[in-house]
Amino acid sequence: MYYQLYQQQVNRVLEAIFQNEGAAIERAGALLADSLEQDGLLFGFGCGHSHILAEELFYRAGGLAAVYPIFETAAMLHEGAAKSSKVERMSGYAKHVIARYPVSDKDCMLVVSTSGINPFPMEMAQGARDRGAKVIGISSFEYRASPSRREDGKHLPDFCDICIDNHVPAGDASVEICADGTMAGPVSTIASVAIANSIALTACEKLRGQGIEPRVFKSGNCPGTDEHNAAILRDFLPRIRHL
Repeated sequence: MYYQLYQQQVNRVLEAIFQNEGAAIERAGALLADSLEQDGLLFGFGCGHSHILAEELFYRAGGLAAVYPIFETAAMLHEGAAKSSKVERMSGYAKHVIARYPVSDKDCMLVVSTSGINPFPMEMAQGARDRGAKVIGISSFEYRASPSRREDGKHLPDFCDICIDNHVPAGDASVEICADGTMAGPVSTIASVAIANSIALTACEKLRGQGIEPRVFKSGNCPGTDEHNAAILRDFLPRIRHL
């Protein structure tokens, strides 16, 4: 059954991540912990479906409070999905986006692009580094053999302090469903979310090791959590405009 094949592929990808990327996740978590210790923020960015990662980390039960998603409508899906595919290939667009966000040398930026070949995510990563921020990337290293859409041939890992391989197959989909070889069952979101939450958890562990209690939202659907979340919002509403 196709869903069982999909389960196998998801398990394969997750196993590859946790068997091979532990050291990179630890390093990324350390960078994020250093930033949070300085009262910095974690900015999150991606184009198309990769922007889901910025939403996944933001204002959610069990999520770090200090997350500032970069929501660029033109690169998202809800007001023109086909347009977003064109925008991520554009060079020069990123500088206008990052100019609207207060990225500083205390901060980290997470940039997610499974292909890692398009200019927009790479230029966001470079823009963050130009401001002194540490950049953590998530990408599929399988695409490093694919031609970049930058003139200089570079890929996303070339612009990151740390880039973690999400082990997603080229093309993203994982199960053949048609005689012509057409595939379905994408795995990039599951893989990248697992990495992103692992980085956040690692940062929490390192902060606790330094005697610092991480600031994390609790579910608003459980009793007694409103006061906890309200205290976080009082501190972060002035700093994160999407809250």
